[in-house]
Amino acid sequence: MLGGIRILLAALAAALLLGQSVPSRAQTTEENKAFLETASRTLRWEEPAEPVKIIGPLYFVGTKGLGAWLFTTTEGLILLNTGMPSSGPMIEASIRKLGFSPDDIKILLTGHAHIDHAGGHAYIKQLFGAKVAAMDSEVQNLESGGESDFFYGRDVDVLGFAPAYVDRVLRDGDQVRLGDVVLTALHTPGHTRGATTWTTTIVDGGKAYSLAFPDGGGINPGYRLADRPSYPGIEADYRNTLHRLEMLKPDIWFSSHLEKMDFDGKRERATTEGVSAWVDPEGYRKFVATQRRAFEDQMDKEMAPARKSAEGP
Repeated sequence: MLGGIRILLAALAAALLLGQSVPSRAQTTEENKAFLETASRTLRWEEPAEPVKIIGPLYFVGTKGLGAWLFTTTEGLILLNTGMPSSGPMIEASIRKLGFSPDDIKILLTGHAHIDHAGGHAYIKQLFGAKVAAMDSEVQNLESGGESDFFYGRDVDVLGFAPAYVDRVLRDGDQVRLGDVVLTALHTPGHTRGATTWTTTIVDGGKAYSLAFPDGGGINPGYRLADRPSYPGIEADYRNTLHRLEMLKPDIWFSSHLEKMDFDGKRERATTEGVSAWVDPEGYRKFVATQRRAFEDQMDKEMAPARKSAEGP
């Protein structure tokens, strides 16, 4: 039994890192728990990291494996993503280390409501009074602590998180404004029903840079797209989301899973290259292309039995 779980965990970890699909059966509670612990340890989801300024008003305040992004404005702070449930105090400490006060967090956002990106929402909201804004189709996920998630809701005891009440309901194309920062919410469902890609423009050193925080295109182990779909319309959602992500042309982009954007490498280069180290339109194109390939591979895998049956003996 232990050997089988180890093999499964190795496959799941590889799939998570490479954006690939794995056998689509639902995992048991024990397997989900083991996977979460292994991924968190291997990918450093719950290890504190040094905060750093990225560009203009944007700062990194996440962990060694997960992105959490702080926007400073003339009217307060915006926080995008809060990592795992254990990350709340780490994010608070990082904000203070940068010289800002967590009491000034006015708006709290996320790319999607899974335990590794919205796990600390309740902590930040309860302690500092931040107002949560979320896409309409993601509200229930946040307010149920993941219980309403189409896939992981079946195992909320392991993969759930403290609920966070949503103060502002967003729809596709809505803007979130605070001071001189404007973020646009693009509905990019698939990974969750309400996954949201955030875009903005930041001026640094007299030059304007387009930024994107892409979300929604990743296919997690166990998701079904065409054959016994995980939710009605998921295939169309992924197709529309991938097309929308492909149409974006950001100068700088950020993944909520840091290894996917070579965060450590860019951070190191930024010490000598400055903002130019973060400029990576080609990396973004490759990132979305990898997600497109994973989608097509998953579709081929699910449709292969039907095609074989249609072809006959």
